[in-house]
Amino acid sequence: MHPFVVLPIALATCAATMIGGLFAISMRDRLHLVLGFSAGAVIGVVFFDLMPESIETARLISPRDLLGIAALAFFVYVLLDRLVVLHEHDQPPQHRERRGWLGAASLSLHSLMDGFAIGVAFQAGRTVGFVVAAAVLVHDFSDGLNTVNVVVKNGAGNKTALRWLAVDALAPVLGASASLLVVMPPNVVAIFLAIFSGFFFYIGASDLLPESHHAHPRLLTTLSTLAGALCLFVVTRAVG
Repeated sequence: MHPFVVLPIALATCAATMIGGLFAISMRDRLHLVLGFSAGAVIGVVFFDLMPESIETARLISPRDLLGIAALAFFVYVLLDRLVVLHEHDQPPQHRERRGWLGAASLSLHSLMDGFAIGVAFQAGRTVGFVVAAAVLVHDFSDGLNTVNVVVKNGAGNKTALRWLAVDALAPVLGASASLLVVMPPNVVAIFLAIFSGFFFYIGASDLLPESHHAHPRLLTTLSTLAGALCLFVVTRAVG
């Protein structure tokens, strides 16, 4: 019964991701608002979902150590980002695109872990599984939106954004399928969640947030950011 529950839910997360990405493309003329919302959502995922879940999941790792891992991941991402876009303004557009690819790849890896988390949660029990699945379904919409935004923002076209969106949408299905074959120790899951927290905090705070405000420094953009964070807060509280 377990695979017949997990895989349909994983397919639903795939659909939610695609819908979020297509929404971002259709709203391109108001990209600053979408970027602002995305920034709040990504940062909200870190504070309201990933780090709390990492701390709760860990068995032998202290919260201080997990925060240290998240900080290390943040600065590793800084180095990767700087190496990819070194002297960005003096280089051709394709160098800027690589920055978007890096962000999209990180979001896709997170979606892979989302799918894996669904499967692991159902191994713990049906109630836990459905709670986690509900959370993943809702914020995978934001994942699709964020994937398109981070690619388009860095100069890529809709075709490239759609390719990355497809990767991100398929990732939770692959993760859920893998969860049926592998049992991951809680401490390993906690470490992965902390790593993604560092990655996402950089993407939201150092990439999406400044970009949204730079082009349109208006109150409405800031309100969009607050709305994105509030949305993730409400969702995680409702299903947590």
